[in-house]
Amino acid sequence: MARLLFLILLSAFPSPVVPIHNSSAGGCAIIRPPRDGGIRYRGLTQEQIRSVQILPVDYEIEYICRGNRVIVGPKVRKCLPNGTWTDMTQHSRCLLLCPRVWSSLENGRVAAKPPGPPVEGTVLHYSCHAGFMLEGRNISHCTKLGKWDAPKPTCLYDRNYTGKKKLYIGALFPMSGGWPGGQACMPSAQMALDLVNNRSDILPDYELELIHYDSMCDPGEATKLLYDLLYTEPIKIVLMPGCSGVSTLVAEAARMWNLIVLSYGSSSPALSNRQRFPTFFRTHPSATLHNPTRVQLFQKWKWTRIATIQQTTEVFTSTLDDLEQRVKEAGIEISVRQSFLTDPAVAVKNLKRQDARIIVGLFYETEARKVFCEVFKEKLYGKKYVWFLIGWYADNWFKIKDPAINCTVENMTEAVEGHVTTEIVMLNPETVRGVSNMTSQEFIAALMSRLGGMNPEETGGFQEAPLAYDAVWALALALNKTVAPLKAKGRRLEDFNYNNHDITAEIYRAMNTSSFEGVSGQVVFDAQGSRMAMTLIEQLQGGSYKKIGYYDSSQKNLSWFGNDVWIGAGPPADRTVVIEEFRYLSQKLFAAVSVFAGLGILLGILCLTFNIYNGNVRYIQNSQPYLNNMTAVGCMMALAAVFPLGIDGHHVHRSQFPVVCQFRLWLLGLGFSLAYGSMFTKIWWVHTLFTKKDEKKEKKKQHLEPWKLYATVGVLLAIDFLSLMIWQIVDPLHITVEKFTKEAPKEDLDVLIQPLLEHCSSEKMNTWLGVVYGYKGLLLLLGIFLAYETKSVSTEKINDHRAVGMAIYNVAVLCLITAPVTMILTSQQDASFAFASLAIVFSAYITLVVLFVPKMRRLITRGEWQSEQQDTLKTGSSTNNNDEEKSRQLERENRELQKIIQEKEERVSALRNQLAERQALRNRRRPSVGQNQNHNAPPPQPDPKSLLPPPGYPNPATDNHSLPPSFSNSSSLYPADSKMSRNHCHNSQIPLLYK
Repeated sequence: MARLLFLILLSAFPSPVVPIHNSSAGGCAIIRPPRDGGIRYRGLTQEQIRSVQILPVDYEIEYICRGNRVIVGPKVRKCLPNGTWTDMTQHSRCLLLCPRVWSSLENGRVAAKPPGPPVEGTVLHYSCHAGFMLEGRNISHCTKLGKWDAPKPTCLYDRNYTGKKKLYIGALFPMSGGWPGGQACMPSAQMALDLVNNRSDILPDYELELIHYDSMCDPGEATKLLYDLLYTEPIKIVLMPGCSGVSTLVAEAARMWNLIVLSYGSSSPALSNRQRFPTFFRTHPSATLHNPTRVQLFQKWKWTRIATIQQTTEVFTSTLDDLEQRVKEAGIEISVRQSFLTDPAVAVKNLKRQDARIIVGLFYETEARKVFCEVFKEKLYGKKYVWFLIGWYADNWFKIKDPAINCTVENMTEAVEGHVTTEIVMLNPETVRGVSNMTSQEFIAALMSRLGGMNPEETGGFQEAPLAYDAVWALALALNKTVAPLKAKGRRLEDFNYNNHDITAEIYRAMNTSSFEGVSGQVVFDAQGSRMAMTLIEQLQGGSYKKIGYYDSSQKNLSWFGNDVWIGAGPPADRTVVIEEFRYLSQKLFAAVSVFAGLGILLGILCLTFNIYNGNVRYIQNSQPYLNNMTAVGCMMALAAVFPLGIDGHHVHRSQFPVVCQFRLWLLGLGFSLAYGSMFTKIWWVHTLFTKKDEKKEKKKQHLEPWKLYATVGVLLAIDFLSLMIWQIVDPLHITVEKFTKEAPKEDLDVLIQPLLEHCSSEKMNTWLGVVYGYKGLLLLLGIFLAYETKSVSTEKINDHRAVGMAIYNVAVLCLITAPVTMILTSQQDASFAFASLAIVFSAYITLVVLFVPKMRRLITRGEWQSEQQDTLKTGSSTNNNDEEKSRQLERENRELQKIIQEKEERVSALRNQLAERQALRNRRRPSVGQNQNHNAPPPQPDPKSLLPPPGYPNPATDNHSLPPSFSNSSSLYPADSKMSRNHCHNSQIPLLYK
């Protein structure tokens, strides 16, 4: 479907359009697509394509073909500013592709005309190698139907041929790139081939020929070259890559073609994996062979801390992984491990920042120049530093001008002075003639002659040249060893093809058993196909490398020359001397807060004493004094926790510090439970009993049993006790030390101060704190809610619940702010202690003042404790007896009611007098007629009932000072109809009584 959107058929453009040559047109006219193909217009829909006529400058179109056709000619055209498309002189056609199998010929060559993919019109010409005869037509044409007009010919072995048969070696020599080792290795390999081909005792019937390309030490480029080697004639019997990255690619692909791979310049430890690279051999030892030597030198110079910096490639990563394992076994620490891809600036800065002194560098030569240019800028060299590098760089690698760096030769020379290299012994130090009948010295002379006077120091791969030379000899000897076994099986080396397993297996067995004396020393392969060798140790002294020792890792023998030279008095230390210095709490701050805490404890004692002494006062008893006592004790415990909070290593030994941690936790935890728990209990029960409207709750108002309050506090206290106990059993507190950034004193650059800070902690400290803070936080929020809900409740059962609510507000706010802030400030001992301790002090002060000071003020100003004491003496009641307390309360209420009644009686008497006076005055004002008519009638008498007091009031004749029997029970004082209203009075007396 996507292809249809971009495929423009021929019918969409009925006639060709002449290109516009006028640049003012601002674009190019649409052109016709090739036959059997279309054009992909990027960013345009089909509707836009049908409507547009001119495309803008720089716009690109791409030709596409139908089915199995391919584009021959320019595939992409671009609109030029002059209104034309690029490459218009070349036609683009969609042609059928003929099978590619005809393009290769085993034991022969194929020439295609014209060069390129085999499409319609392509002509192939076939020929065979020496010793083979062509069977079939020597020419084939690709027809318009996409088929060849003749069968594919074959090259048959010519038994009558008497000349030498050629065996081809496909080689990849890096002539440039990160390691240009091909510059010396290719002439060395060619020199070995010439000697082998001239020997009558080695492969007498064969001639080895080298087909090589420049891989540039780039796996991407090598992929393309490998394709050319495998898919173009002739067949290669062995592949010889260089560079670890290229060898990894080639070795992994070669097993699919049954090819043996022999590398002369690959040191990656990853290549030792036989499962991944089953046909791989190398005359260059693995890079891990450097690591035992490095560890031996670290131990010799008593270094236990190193740093590493590597280029991000597989060879160096694998080498560093092996080094990390080895130094770990030797008790040596890798403090810093840095890597980089192309720019080492950041990595070098990190080494400087982390105080790296002994540094192992793993990178190619071109990157080494970049690294040491940055080393010079960061001053990461001199008497305090030692660098370990790879020894296979050119001897003057740091003097080569490189446009990628902005450091001078003098800068580089200064930065690299004194570094140590470990190098595989690649040239036999002894004067021994090997299998090639040449000593190592004669080999160097012959190589110099072949190089044409090139400076060895400036020739890449000069040190590895003996390995390439011996690689060719190892291959020639192995092939020579396979001739007889193959002949016994009726096979020949020239019969090799990419599907022949038998010949590959014979070559593998021969390579695996190779053992001969070469110019690089004894050539032997281990089970992983890697070369075994000794290690040379060199040091750069005065701008040139000097041998300072050898190390044989198989024998663990270090041969030391004793000529190592150091910029300082000797090998530098592996780290800066660090002086540990503990940070302690400011003693002035601790003393000041302790004074406030001590005064708070005294205030708590005063409040507790006051509450106990006045426990028999009814006002105090109605505030639940036992809960207030718990609050006071809890506040004092919390204040006492301030002292262990400020105790640190300045006051106690490290071994005693966990005890201080326990005191902090238990005092603060139980103090909070007692203080806040008792206040929470009050506000909880007030909310429970006095905010409901149903009858059941109305009854409960009269029965608030103290044991329920104490039980609630006990539950809260038990929860805290159990949680703290479980914490201490499962994950006890212990001392931990926090380290801060090192500080450099001005007087000594080689000494750093390491600030340390002691903490009380446990393995799962955050989990425990989360549980405790979560539970306490919910309790605080619930307390705020209950305080808000009961703010308008009025009850004498707990007469200080409003003060409790105010205290809860303050405590909750302080706790909710303090907990997260102290966790953030944990690394700042003064700020953390000040914030936490002052929050405790303020919470305790606020609680004590809000709860107890109003009680003290009331008892002092009103003298209530005196009246209560007198009432107690009169009644002889006990403050601890509930029934007697209720009786005393009723007596007091009766006295108050008697006063009210007496006032009402006096008012009623006054009203009666006024009524009598007004009645008499009314009688005197009656008309005389009325008097004559009624002069015999007796004077009217007031209705006795009208003179009676209103219902609920006593008779005036009753003794005002006597206590009516109805007052013996408080329930008779409040009858249902005891409230006065106009309905209780008689007619005309209403205005007089309530005037």
